[in-house]
Amino acid sequence: QLQLVESGGGLVQPGGSLRLSCTASGFTSDYYAIGWFRQAPGKEREGVSCVSLTDGTTYYVDSVKGRFTISRDSAKNAVYLQMNSLKPEDTSVYYCAADAFCSWHPTEYESWGQGTQVTVSS
Repeated sequence: QLQLVESGGGLVQPGGSLRLSCTASGFTSDYYAIGWFRQAPGKEREGVSCVSLTDGTTYYVDSVKGRFTISRDSAKNAVYLQMNSLKPEDTSVYYCAADAFCSWHPTEYESWGQGTQVTVSS
């Protein structure tokens, strides 16, 4: 079974930066994509970014393009989400998830981390 652990969340002022980490352990060879999702109170979980672990292709939702960067470190079984120019509307619990392919639909992902809170506020 694959285990995912997120870290790096916290409180940051508008315009600030955070880097989230997602570390995988267990049957990592069965999964070929890692996605980042976020969920704010009272809202549906939405896809933020995804990276294909086979060819490195990256995907971003329009609202974070140019501000967020997803990257991978295969040697560490880790995927990172560098978040710059953060806005109050980025405040959410951020989750990483693993599956065979990148998708914007959270129901298609089999494995999830526990989430990390990101709060953007002055």
